[in-house]
Amino acid sequence: MPDAQELKKLILESSSGLTLAEILARRPQLARRTVQRWLSQLVENGELETRGDARARRYLAPGLHVSDALHVNDAFPIGIPLSADSTDILAYIDQPLHLRTPVGYQREFLDAYLPNRTSYLSESLRRRLHNIGRTSPDESPAGTHSRAILNRLLIDLSWASSHLEGNTYSRLDTRELIEHGRAAQGKLAIETQMILNHKVAIELLVENVDTVEFNRYTLMNLHSALSENLLPNPADEGRIRQHAVDISKSVYRPLSAPQLIDQLLDEVLSKANRIIDPFEQSFFVMVHLPYLQPFADINKRTSRLAANLPLFRANLCPLTFLDVPEIAYSRATLGVYEMTRVELLRDLYVWAYERSAQEYMVIRQTLAEPDPLRLVWRELIKSTIREVVRQPERDPLTVIRQCVSEQVPQGEREGVEAVIVEELQRLHEGVLARYRLRPSELEAWRRRGR
Repeated sequence: MPDAQELKKLILESSSGLTLAEILARRPQLARRTVQRWLSQLVENGELETRGDARARRYLAPGLHVSDALHVNDAFPIGIPLSADSTDILAYIDQPLHLRTPVGYQREFLDAYLPNRTSYLSESLRRRLHNIGRTSPDESPAGTHSRAILNRLLIDLSWASSHLEGNTYSRLDTRELIEHGRAAQGKLAIETQMILNHKVAIELLVENVDTVEFNRYTLMNLHSALSENLLPNPADEGRIRQHAVDISKSVYRPLSAPQLIDQLLDEVLSKANRIIDPFEQSFFVMVHLPYLQPFADINKRTSRLAANLPLFRANLCPLTFLDVPEIAYSRATLGVYEMTRVELLRDLYVWAYERSAQEYMVIRQTLAEPDPLRLVWRELIKSTIREVVRQPERDPLTVIRQCVSEQVPQGEREGVEAVIVEELQRLHEGVLARYRLRPSELEAWRRRGR
């Protein structure tokens, strides 16, 4: 159970201090009177100070002024190496809105990019990224690495990408939700939905990595998975934007004509598909999808996952956005929106990728070799499990043997059957999307005593 000192630590971790309401929102299990008593004790002992009155009163570290704290909180985070060009972008973006020039979509920005002739990432920078992102020296089939690390990838990328949208799930909360289907207490339903949508979208990419490319089918279905149950109008899921949108805290005004958005999206996808280098392709998508804003919402989330597709296909470390501060990502994106300048986003991309690669280097060292049977027969395993669960009245072993005998050579049948039985024994809600099953189908199967 938290005590006064843990409450103090919570407040000191916030550079701008916290109000009583903010404290109670972060610690919903605590009674208001208990928190008020602890705060009074901490202030009386000189361990905290207050600024403001009544509901606006903030509790903060002694000697810290709220105006200073808020300025620090809004500043671009230190520790991310920036080029001189990036510093120039920040100097402009950090000006108040009324000092920045309103601007619309600049078609010349896209027209000027010529796949494999133009490059946002220099050759030396791409070589550096390949060196740190390489997972194996051999020519493994596309997607081998992403499938091997899928369980960890689902947690890290779902959590980090959602965190950039203000989601307050912790990494541990995310793990519990993805692995065991348990939603965190005290969290909004929209936050839970956001995490689950990321999981489904990542699985969509990884499971189809050897066939998907940058086309409308891929992009629309990726957006549909990420936006399910999150948009005011469900018809906007996986559909080209039909109305004008505003960008919060920006003077950028995206296109509003659906026909023109539709046309330019085709050009973006066509150019993305022709780029050979996976990192250049990845970064191009991170730049131009959000800039076009082809969807009613959830454009940046879509671009972050789409940017991983080339990396998955090339068996490179994923870009999980771990430890990327929201304020840094927001500033870098504004540099593209308002100035059609990519340098700040490029510097952040490189820094974020290095962080992600370092994290996954440790994971690679502990990874067991993928089970060849699971790899070769993965689609059969999934379809058989689906057949077993959807036919609860039938004997599972009979269904398994029938499905396996139709496709698997005699010498491998016993091993494949054993894998399917093992997967069935540990089937739970957190992995149902992998098998295209619904919770109600799993529950019906369980009620039959399977």
